[in-house]
Amino acid sequence: MLPRVNRLTGKSNFDKVLKGGEILHTPSLGLVVFREGGDMPSRVGFIISNKISKKAVVRNRVRRILREAVRENLLLLPKGVIFIFLAKRGIIDRSVEEISGEVKRSLLHPAPRND
Repeated sequence: MLPRVNRLTGKSNFDKVLKGGEILHTPSLGLVVFREGGDMPSRVGFIISNKISKKAVVRNRVRRILREAVRENLLLLPKGVIFIFLAKRGIIDRSVEEISGEVKRSLLHPAPRND
């Protein structure tokens, strides 16, 4: 489980990030990156739509895999950045190792800063 300080919660926070963030795409993930700045700890949220699967069991499994992959790479997260992972349909066909690798690559190479 992710530490509480690293969790993105609340609809207003998700809306702010989705509206003002930069998007990076990988084969089975979308990643929205929003730079808050400051010395705040990084926060992460996950959106797994009903389009992924109608079964909550499958969506929750994907969410758990993504959460664990992020937890393993918490030290890679830059300070003051919010990430939202958007699962794509192909993610349910991928292995845990493939998803973890994709998450790690996404966190290592987030979208460029537009200052």
